[in-house]
Amino acid sequence: MKKKLWVLLAGLIVCLSLSACGTKSQEDVVKDLSGKMEKIKSYEATAKMTLKMGTDPQTYVVQVWHKEPTYYRVSLKNAQKDQSQMILRNDEGVYVLTPALNKSFKFQSDWPENSSQAYLYESLIKDIVADKEAKFSSTDKYYIFETKTRYQNNKMLPFQEVTLNKKDLSPATVKVMDTDGNALVTVKFSDVKFDKNFTKKDFDMKKNMTGAQLEVPVMGDVEDKAFSVKYPTEEFKDVKLVEEKEVSTENGKRVILTYDGALSYTLMEEKAEVVPATAGPTIVKGEPVDLGFTVGALSKNTLTWTFQGVDYMLASQDLKKEEMASVARSVQGDVSK
Repeated sequence: MKKKLWVLLAGLIVCLSLSACGTKSQEDVVKDLSGKMEKIKSYEATAKMTLKMGTDPQTYVVQVWHKEPTYYRVSLKNAQKDQSQMILRNDEGVYVLTPALNKSFKFQSDWPENSSQAYLYESLIKDIVADKEAKFSSTDKYYIFETKTRYQNNKMLPFQEVTLNKKDLSPATVKVMDTDGNALVTVKFSDVKFDKNFTKKDFDMKKNMTGAQLEVPVMGDVEDKAFSVKYPTEEFKDVKLVEEKEVSTENGKRVILTYDGALSYTLMEEKAEVVPATAGPTIVKGEPVDLGFTVGALSKNTLTWTFQGVDYMLASQDLKKEEMASVARSVQGDVSK
């Protein structure tokens, strides 16, 4: 009996010397994550995303559907449900839908393969696996990784903190931080279900456009609504607003803001038009870029997006792609010069 007791005590001492019995190392968890991604064929996730890139925090509901190998459906709605967009990827390409305007853009793109996406589970795992210098910690319920991000068009958000549930390795929260460690994007997952029974039809463009319009009706009176001119809060040294011009159009007015100095760029704003139901998607040569509050179309020298019934186009020969995205993100945050 004494011998058995001493064996138990010795085991307990060894266990304590290893910090904690049963606690997995960072390498163990990374290996488990890689193995889980190989097994998962599909998932559905619901989350709230909060952005602190403007003067006031903006909160959006995000719903993600994913089916192997490359089918995606990401729905983005703000809290008031007056701004709704959807990103689709199927065999035909990548689409960005704005149901309220009956508007769709089609990209020949490999989105989301080569960039971080805070609300996509497999993207978070790629970030964790890719960062060999990631920091790791754990609590009773969670594993926590601090990693670098892989944003192609936003070097202003280089770090993120990813918190995973120990029970099933599902995402709990993601905080994407700026160079000073401030969390500018926070994603809180409320529900994640693995191995959902999706079909290819669930990712069909026309089906999803029709379904989304049942929730957010087409804005038939969008042309009757006035819009306030918004100015970017992003500042570059020795760059100033040098001209603000208003031009009359068939649908109202177009405002053109010209910035010049060490760098130059032009921002155009006008009321968005509802696209006829018979119109097909607009083909875009470029990449979809997630601006947080909306999804834009980024080409070599232009970035276009729609927000709250207003079309925006940013054009520049001087700004880098990441700088253009940064300017666009700052436009929605303020309504004054």
